[in-house]
Order: sequence, then structure tokens, then C-alpha cells
Amino acid sequence: MDSHVRSRVSAYAIVTVQDQLLLTQLSDASPVFEPGLWHLPGGGIDPGEQPRETPARELYEETGLELLGARLADARAYTATRLGISWNLVGLFCIVGLEPGPPTVTKADDSTSAVTWMPLSGLEDSVLSPAAIDGLGMITK
Repeated sequence: MDSHVRSRVSAYAIVTVQDQLLLTQLSDASPVFEPGLWHLPGGGIDPGEQPRETPARELYEETGLELLGARLADARAYTATRLGISWNLVGLFCIVGLEPGPPTVTKADDSTSAVTWMPLSGLEDSVLSPAAIDGLGMITK
């Protein structure tokens, strides 16, 4: 394996309510995927953190919403190069339920610049991260 490739394991939340998908917009601080793309709430599993804990933490940081429950739906692998770093990313995808409430980014100066509900119909791949495209496919099968 190339010693210049960094590995990362991330957990992503797939959240739908009334034919809408909860998405976050990547900021310039995004380590793996391009800024401006719409992405699933989620991120890297912190050292010592259990994978089941990551979606709850990330959801709160990126959307201000509380996780009610989650189930593992799938896992996917990605390669990407961003800011001169080659990445090997493994994403764990969870279908989740949330406490109701308005979404708002709670962790400033991080990889998320915005959060919103988007209608499932009409979402275009060109505005989505590779992980969001895969997540969308997991719920529209």
C-alpha cells in the first residue's frame, strides 16, 4: 500500500422525513470530498469512539438534531485526493430516526457550512458527494 495514502473510517446518517433527505453542505475544511457538495451528516470515527456513537455525535455537531435510533444499512469504500492528500475512506451508512426540530449547524469552523432538508425527487448527482449519492441509492431501491 502507498505510504502516502491516509485511511479513514466514517459513519454517515441517512435521514428521511416526508420524502425529504437531510443533507449538509461541505465547507472548505472538508478533508476528503469537495467543498460545496451536499453530503450526508456524518464523519470520521474518533479514536476510542464506538462506530454506533459517531452518527449521534456528528448529527448533533452538523445539524443540532438528536438521534433516536440507528441501524447499519451498508458500507462502501472510496478513494479521493483532496489538498494533496490521497484518501482511502470506508463509510458506514446508518438509517436513523431523529427527534423533531429545525436543523442548524452547531459546530462552527468545521467541515459543514449549511444543513437543509431536500426533496428526494429531483436530487441531482452533480451536487452530491459520492457518499450522498450512495446513501440516496440505499433508500430509493
